[in-house]
Parts: sequence; structure tokens; C-alpha cells
Amino acid sequence: MTKIKITRRAFAGLAAAASFSLGLPVLAQDLSGVTLKVGDQVGEQRARLEAAGLLDDLPYKIEWSVYPAAVNLHEALKAGAIDVGMSADSPAVSAIAGGSKIRIAAAFNNGGLGTSIIVPKDSPIQDLADLKGKTISPTTRGSVAHYLTLGTLKLAGIDQKDVKLAFLTPADASAAFQSESIDAWAIWGIYKARSIGVLGARELFDGQGVNTGNIVYAVTEPALADPAKVKALQDYLARIDKSYQWARDNKEAFLTFYEGFTKQDRATVEPLYPEQTAYQPRAIDDEFVAGLQQVFDTWVQAGVLTGSLKLGDYVYRDLPRLAQN
Repeated sequence: MTKIKITRRAFAGLAAAASFSLGLPVLAQDLSGVTLKVGDQVGEQRARLEAAGLLDDLPYKIEWSVYPAAVNLHEALKAGAIDVGMSADSPAVSAIAGGSKIRIAAAFNNGGLGTSIIVPKDSPIQDLADLKGKTISPTTRGSVAHYLTLGTLKLAGIDQKDVKLAFLTPADASAAFQSESIDAWAIWGIYKARSIGVLGARELFDGQGVNTGNIVYAVTEPALADPAKVKALQDYLARIDKSYQWARDNKEAFLTFYEGFTKQDRATVEPLYPEQTAYQPRAIDDEFVAGLQQVFDTWVQAGVLTGSLKLGDYVYRDLPRLAQN
């Protein structure tokens, strides 16, 4: 597998190349009759928008649906139960390969932070080579953590046959990790922070060089065929962008919000601040499509997916550029 490496210079240029800016779009069209059905993993997107005061003046309605993980969100997208949902790029590619009629309309990048391999505090595992012969939970199949696990094994020169992969929901993997019935866990966000902060887990690998750092917004084809919903989507994404800017500009306010949202103390959530707030919009361009293709090719090489797929056919490049304030 070719490692995905995002240099600091490239990361700094993502915002400049972005397909939309920080300003909210000027919406001349009356959207009062529009309902945008948004899928939200664990409710974090809505909670952050509310904390930043960015849901106070919506010109359309949002119908929120909350899902515990990307796989559940993508099942809802495939069924047409929601119009748009956010996930990492790897589960979105898996969903497309599974026949979901979605298109990726927007993306943000945080430089590759977030998903890590962790081990219990007293584990004898000291480096990646020590994972051979061990039981690893990549969390759910096709997830960003599964993608990291495959990349980690490749880096370590370990064949998949030489480890046991235990696919578990985040909650079940957390219980397995605490009981040490798994040796290592590929995980993200508050699950990772709590395991490190409360259980004393060690971060074996931070994922740099394997994680793409991309989160993507997948949209159903019927929603993209509705001009009014496309306008609402444009506005919604601008608000998401501004919520990340709010978090960067208001560290204390963000951390206070995140403590309450995650029900964890400051010491547990503060290490997550860089990865949670670094997201910048990136262009839906040929480079981005090539990255998606690489994700798909990695899944195929690992035997997770089969066949061929041209990911360029599953992106939406026509979202209007947002107007400057």
C-alpha cells in the first residue's frame, strides 16, 4: 500500500484551494419550505453548531437523525432515509462499492489526525512489529479504523493472516479493550481519549502517514437533483465550516462545550482539541478523487472489496462556491 502523506505545506494550502469559503452564502431563493434531512454521527455536528450559535437563523428546516457509527449512517443514506451525512472517506468508499447511490459533494481535512492504534497500559506490545500474532479490533468493518489497521500492518510488514481482526462496534470494542480480551484497538475521538485519560492506555501509533485526514459529506442523488436542497446544502456546509472556525477562535468555549457533550472532564477532552478543530475545507478536484481511488484500491488489495470502481463518477463537483461575507 502506498502511504498517504499530507505535508504541512500541502495541508496549509487546502483552505486556499477549498471549494467554499468561510462566508455564509447569499441565499436569494426562499428556502422556508425546504427540509434538509441530515445524518449525524453521535449527534456531534448538531451539538457543535448549536454551541457556536449557528443554528439560530436557519432559512430552511433540518431533520436530524443520529447514528452511532459511519456504517449505520451509510445504511440510512443507501435507504434514502437522509439526504446528507458525514463520515471519513474510507467508509464512504465502502458504501459506494456496496451499491449506495450517493455522491461526495464536500470534504474537510485535518492533516491526518484522529484515528490511532492504542494498547492497554500494561501491554507487552512496544512497537508495531509486536502486533504479530495479536488480536486487534479495527472497530467496524470498512471503517476509518479498519483502513488504519490495514495500513499499520503494511507498515509493520505483518500479513493479515498473522493477526486476528475482531470487528466490533465502538461500545463493544471499548468493553473488550477494558477487559483486555483484545490486544490492540484502532479507534478515534472520545473513545480514544477516554481510554488514554481514564484507563491509562498507550498510543502505539498515531496514524500519521496512513490516515488521510478527510471527512466527506455524501449526498443522495435525489437531493442533488433538487436545486432548493442544493442551496440548503451549500448553506449547511458553510455553517459547518464556520463552526470549526469558531472552535479555533474560542478554545475555552469549545472545550467547555465538548466536556458537556462527551460527559468527560477537561483533562480527558483537551488532548482532542487539535484534531477536532483543525478541519479546513478542501477542493473536490482531481487530487481529491485520486485519494478516494487510492482508498478503494487499498480495500481491494486487502481483500475487503472486489471488482473495479471509478471513484470520479461518485463525486459532485458543482456545489456553488460560497459568497464571501
